[in-house]
Amino acid sequence: MASCIFCKIVKGEIPSFKLYDSPKVFAFLDINPLAKGHALVIPKTHGEKLTDIPDDELAEAIPVAKKIAAASAIADYNILQNNGKLAHQEVGHVHFHYIPKPNQEEGLGIAWPQQKVDMDELKKYAEGLKSKM
Repeated sequence: MASCIFCKIVKGEIPSFKLYDSPKVFAFLDINPLAKGHALVIPKTHGEKLTDIPDDELAEAIPVAKKIAAASAIADYNILQNNGKLAHQEVGHVHFHYIPKPNQEEGLGIAWPQQKVDMDELKKYAEGLKSKM
């Protein structure tokens, strides 16, 4: 296990408000929340990007986020996972945010800068991606 802040939280070296703990996944409340109940779900394997994490850990992470969402009973929320500094990843350990959106002021605010797309280029791009999967 690496020595990042999340690995230290998993090892108990840094205290946390633990919500869930299994051999593969750990969840805890964010101490810098965007809204009350903002939680982080992390795979225990250290990896900076989604592609670094074993599928079995990823397969458990989303159901944990779902359990937290159900337990919080907030109708509107975001599940967010960022990869890399340009994509707003602050800690270099894969993590999923559960962010309640109880009202307009609290929770995540998102700008969605849509791009104009050429449909033929989009089709070609989709075919290229499918061939690599």
